Amino acid sequence: MQSHPPTLHYSTKEFAERLRVDANTIRRGLCVRGHYLGLRPVKLPNGRLVWPAAHVEDILAGKE
Repeated sequence: MQSHPPTLHYSTKEFAERLRVDANTIRRGLCVRGHYLGLRPVKLPNGRLVWPAAHVEDILAGKE
């Protein structure tokens, strides 16, 4: 079985699934406050947003 490299970033949809919230909740928080739970996404050249996986995992682990 071949192992896959760890994910470095999550899409907004993947981020929402990890936190068990709706993706629109994250988008709204970003638009209103400029961040979601203290995280700011990376904007790719194509305009899409990705969220640093290490920081997402820290949130899930209860770290700040």
